[in-house]
Amino acid sequence: MRQLLKQFVVKYVGGHERTLDPTDSHEKYKKSGLTEEEAVLIRRKIKNAFDENKIYRNNTLCLDDLSDHIKENRYKVSQVINTFFSKNFYSFLNEYRIEEAKDLLVEDPSLSVKAIMYEVGFNSKNSFYSAFKKTTGYSPNDYRTAVNTGFDRQHEMQMA
Repeated sequence: MRQLLKQFVVKYVGGHERTLDPTDSHEKYKKSGLTEEEAVLIRRKIKNAFDENKIYRNNTLCLDDLSDHIKENRYKVSQVINTFFSKNFYSFLNEYRIEEAKDLLVEDPSLSVKAIMYEVGFNSKNSFYSAFKKTTGYSPNDYRTAVNTGFDRQHEMQMA
């Protein structure tokens, strides 16, 4: 099983790739007791909660809520997010929110940026704009304009 995990590569929102070796990736997790089989199961539950259930749209979502939703220990859930996706819970959460916001900005030009912000789970205009710009290099309005004019392709290639 360990050999299989070391060869397995995960693709997730944003197209980033991460190898699966949750037991070796962080010194702080050496004594966590998380097995590779548990890690794979928890990863699958997290992906389902985000991809299928779109739990990230909940504007009060926290790690405890996700753990309750997938019925797993919060520390193991945190470990899986940190090791499988190489980011903390809130970065992981914001990545999903921003990806959906990008889609909505392009697919439905009649929706206001504020409506999209709430739809994808943000409560604050400042946090939404900050996360959006950090991820894309654009403000939401500039992103919408750039996509509609075709100038975003060059920028997205540079960001990848």
